[in-house]
Amino acid sequence: MAKAKTYYFCQECGYQSSSWLGRCPECGKFGTFAEEVVKMESGKRKVESGKMQSLPKRIQDVTYSETKRIPTHCGEFDRVLGGGIVPGSLLLLGGEPGIGKSTLLLQTALAIHDRKLLYVSGEESEQQIKMRADRIGFSTEQCYVVSETVTQRIFEHVDAVQPDILVVDSIQTISTEDIDSPAGSVSQIRQCTTEFQHYAKTTGVPVLLIGHITKDGTLAGPKVMEHIVDAVLQFEGDRNYGYRILRALKNRFGSTAEIGIFEMLGSGLREVPNPSEFLLSQRDETLSGAAVAATLEGARPMFIEVQSLVSSAVYGTPQRNANGFDMRRLSMLLAVLEKRCGFKLGAKDVFLNIAGGLRVNDPAIDLAVACAILSSNVDIPISPRIAFAAELGLSGEVRPVARVEQRVAEADRLGFEKIFVSKYNLRELDKKRYHIEVVPASVIEEAFRALFA
Repeated sequence: MAKAKTYYFCQECGYQSSSWLGRCPECGKFGTFAEEVVKMESGKRKVESGKMQSLPKRIQDVTYSETKRIPTHCGEFDRVLGGGIVPGSLLLLGGEPGIGKSTLLLQTALAIHDRKLLYVSGEESEQQIKMRADRIGFSTEQCYVVSETVTQRIFEHVDAVQPDILVVDSIQTISTEDIDSPAGSVSQIRQCTTEFQHYAKTTGVPVLLIGHITKDGTLAGPKVMEHIVDAVLQFEGDRNYGYRILRALKNRFGSTAEIGIFEMLGSGLREVPNPSEFLLSQRDETLSGAAVAATLEGARPMFIEVQSLVSSAVYGTPQRNANGFDMRRLSMLLAVLEKRCGFKLGAKDVFLNIAGGLRVNDPAIDLAVACAILSSNVDIPISPRIAFAAELGLSGEVRPVARVEQRVAEADRLGFEKIFVSKYNLRELDKKRYHIEVVPASVIEEAFRALFA
């Protein structure tokens, strides 16, 4: 018979203690311990040493074969996964409320025609799922839906349907009868994730879990949950804009450098194969204060528009404001422009915006930011067919950036006429391969003279 015992769990990292603690010894947070009642199975399992289930092997004697992945028929989703879903894998998809996690997985499930799929929802009824499916539009007859929150009954449905793929929405609403604590608690999330992992590894059926995130942007639940799963995917974006980015924070079967870009429409999510065309403004006239930067999101080159406005300070104290760009880095670039280049910006308001609502941390857009600020200051426009890919140092030097070949190749493919790079990147480039003119610069003054001469 099972016996109950009380434990205290840290709500941040999942550390377990037999008594309440004010400060977690694992993560160092204060006041994060919560009491949970856990039912423990009576009796101890003994390992019989005479019956070993596995034997050590020399690494050269281990054989393996390439696992055939399950294509989702969604190019952006397959790109992030590394080519498709691996059989027997456990995937966790996280994101803010209302960002489109359920829509993404339901749309992916409805697109897989040749596999039987079971969609388990602990948040919505079967009628609500059907309404979303009608809005998305579907043609498969192999997708089964059920509204359930207890793992024991979920696995009864799994035994009846025998699906090829299992989707659970969401892990925070699922509970197991083996533990008395409520759904969403540390012990419940950890135990339920372990049960789905055991099912995936023993049957070879991939399991896709949806997870909530906290106000800090991290996945809700113990950190050990992220170690249990094979892949952690983050679905992010600004709900004021229609674009969504799917990135892999962890992937045991592929790279974490790939991203997928979607556009949220009334009929569901649409893949965006060429995001640069959407992020660049389609304007008829050339205006000052705008420059195009070549950035990388993971391993994917993207071209974004940097917009700047420089005006005289009206209220005495100059204002500094940046949307989508690090404010401290903007202050550093303004100091470089004033100290090294002689531009008097200390008494002027400077506003910076990354078009499209993106948040960019790539230092390769430094030169584009500086040129946009100068363009607005002198009111001289920059041609929209010119791109920039370089970092600025504190002494005003134009520093090289990583993967410059991908940036130049993408600029050439999109039809840009010139791209400004650091002269130290030229050794990595074969300019004969491209039709675009590559303009090198060693210090920021050279870039300004070549641009505004």
